[in-house]
This record gives sequence, structure tokens and C-alpha cells, in this order.
Amino acid sequence: MSYRISNYTKKQAKKLGVTVKPSRNKGKKIDVFKNGKKVASVGAIGYNDYPTYMSLEKKGKVEKGTANKKRKSYKARHEKHRNKKGTNSYYADKLLW
Repeated sequence: MSYRISNYTKKQAKKLGVTVKPSRNKGKKIDVFKNGKKVASVGAIGYNDYPTYMSLEKKGKVEKGTANKKRKSYKARHEKHRNKKGTNSYYADKLLW
């Protein structure tokens, strides 16, 4: 089963001027395209992301506030690379967190 791209990710992509599609790389969630050219594959399939945690919170499957805690942890863990524009880490941070 492929990853279902959330409205959150679509909105973030629009802000960045990129388009996103389910990844053709079986280990990744989304492929990122800029001007029709693929620039990144991001999001490991085996891990949740911010929109997924938000959905789980809504359904009552995880405690309220989990999404924000996970987001904070992710951003701290990836601080070294997530701010370099155009990198896979940049797109993962901006689109999935």
C-alpha cells in the first residue's frame, strides 16, 4: 500500500512551489518535483510523520499533544541538515513536519 499524501503536505508543497506524488521508491513516502523534474524522495515508509500523528490524535489512537511532541523531537534531531534548501532533509522537514 502506498502512502496517502495529506492535505497538510499538499499545502506545504504549494507554499514551496513544488508538487508531490506518492513515491515510486518502495521505501519512501513521497517524490518531490520542481518544474516537472524530480528533486527528492522523502519520508521513510516505516515511520509516522506530523500529519499522520495528527490523524491518530483525532481518532483517539494516541494522546493529544503527541504530534507536536514528535514534531519537536524530529526538528531537534535533524537540526544539522534540515535547513539547507533543496536537500532531501529540507523537503522532509517542510513537507512532512
